[in-house]
Amino acid sequence: MMKKLVGLVRDEEGQGMVEYGLIIAVIAVALVAALVTLKGGIAGVFQNASDQMSGSSSSGS
Repeated sequence: MMKKLVGLVRDEEGQGMVEYGLIIAVIAVALVAALVTLKGGIAGVFQNASDQMSGSSSSGS
């Protein structure tokens, strides 16, 4: 029984997956922080594109 517990503690089979999971979590947090920081700029870009498209369609007729 003690040998099985020691074997489980020393088993590093899932270590790589945990590391990949942590890396993905850090990237996700950084991406969310960047989107929150840039949301006004992103909204402005889409608003300008929308304004230009609606302005060009009304002036073409």
